Amino acid sequence: MTILLSTLNARYTHASLGLRYLLANMGELRDQTRIQEFVIGAKTTEMVERILAHQPKIVGFGVYIWNVEETAKLVATLKRVAPHIVIMLGGPEVSHETNEQAIVQLADYVVTGWGDVTFPKLCNEILHGPKPLMKVHGGVQPPMADIALPYSLYSDEDLAHRTLYVEASRGCPFKCEFCLSALDKTAWPFNIDTFLAEMESLHARGARLFKFVDRTFNLNIKTSLKIMQFFLDKLAAHPDDPVYAHFELVPDHLPDALKEGIAKFPPGALQFEIGIQSFNPTVQANISRKQDNDKAAANIRWLCEHSHVHMHVDLIAGLPGETVDSFAEGFDKLWALGPHEIQFGILKRLRGTPIIRHTQEFGLVFDPHPPYTILANRDIDFPTMQRLVRFARYWDLIANSGRFTHATPVLLGAQPFANFMALSDWLYANTDATHRIALDRLATLVGKWLQLQGVPEVPALLARDGHGVKQKVQAPGVAAPQRQARHLAA
Repeated sequence: MTILLSTLNARYTHASLGLRYLLANMGELRDQTRIQEFVIGAKTTEMVERILAHQPKIVGFGVYIWNVEETAKLVATLKRVAPHIVIMLGGPEVSHETNEQAIVQLADYVVTGWGDVTFPKLCNEILHGPKPLMKVHGGVQPPMADIALPYSLYSDEDLAHRTLYVEASRGCPFKCEFCLSALDKTAWPFNIDTFLAEMESLHARGARLFKFVDRTFNLNIKTSLKIMQFFLDKLAAHPDDPVYAHFELVPDHLPDALKEGIAKFPPGALQFEIGIQSFNPTVQANISRKQDNDKAAANIRWLCEHSHVHMHVDLIAGLPGETVDSFAEGFDKLWALGPHEIQFGILKRLRGTPIIRHTQEFGLVFDPHPPYTILANRDIDFPTMQRLVRFARYWDLIANSGRFTHATPVLLGAQPFANFMALSDWLYANTDATHRIALDRLATLVGKWLQLQGVPEVPALLARDGHGVKQKVQAPGVAAPQRQARHLAA
């Protein structure tokens, strides 16, 4: 084994699609290449030991916003004990503002952008000459048909225990300035028949949960319908062995043909992530986000009322021009539409994104350390931003968890944002914590808050939610995502 491909995943259940793409496209070097995945939080020296056990000549690391600090420590240690090993970096975190990064200074080579062609080429030159002269190499984007698909490289262990990430396309035609996809010129599809043949093979091997990483699944409706029909056929042929699919949707593009297809799916089979981000037209204009808010709201309402889709809808606090009041207005509007979960995000300054052009005008101040979360801006000072961060955490623990299904609407009342912010402030004042709050303690605190608000029969209300105690709701053999299963059981 000559080349080792590695990364630190956020969780064991995450399988790196990027590493598998690289391995699939290594050409004549494929037999000399292996994958070694780690998980955030692993001991650095133990990771180094496992890497050295392979005796590689080249180690390539996938670097992301969530793992850059630990990967930098890993690379530094590896260079100390085995300086002869060539270290190559790739991934979104090192693809922009590259030379100023400490991890780049530690490494031998960096591939920015697409690595499918450029990484194997560099490996060949390192091993066989001529040795590359430059440290940083811009990734060459090949025709989509020339990219070998990686899905056969998901192992039986992956299929049994990990989320399978798949993509029918890369890129995005939209220019939302907080997102790295703003740098794409368009979306590039893979051949749909080739892709579905790969999905057929995965299903035949036992895969039942497919998470699509496409930024715009419903951009091409003909393609969307073909993919949905694939899953409908599987559900019809194997009603006792269900499949589950996760897609990211453009919120204001839901034509009747797509609605008809969506309506055919049984409860739990589909999960949609829908990015609203902001309902404020001024903010949308500031970040170059084109969105028909009326259509988006109508589509979310239709999905809630006429489909069995489990929905996560995203809002982002801290966008340029968004005040607390305007964010609250959008939050209340979204809650009224009825999605299963509102994903309350805080703006992050991803390297390379155009959001930095607003820094001076809107006073954007970001944390200098990953994940580069906004600390303050012209309209929201630091203490208020911290209150929003705590709101997001408590919201996840209470509203999004599915453990307070009956209590949450009572907590929110007629002013959802204001009422939950009041609860959030009270929880922090009484716990001084946003993590490691035991479920039974959280349920007790929620109950006390409801009593303080004069809500009648609080014990009976919480009892309907099992007092916040985690309950096992999945039937044997069902692979529904955990949160989704909780909502289905509610």
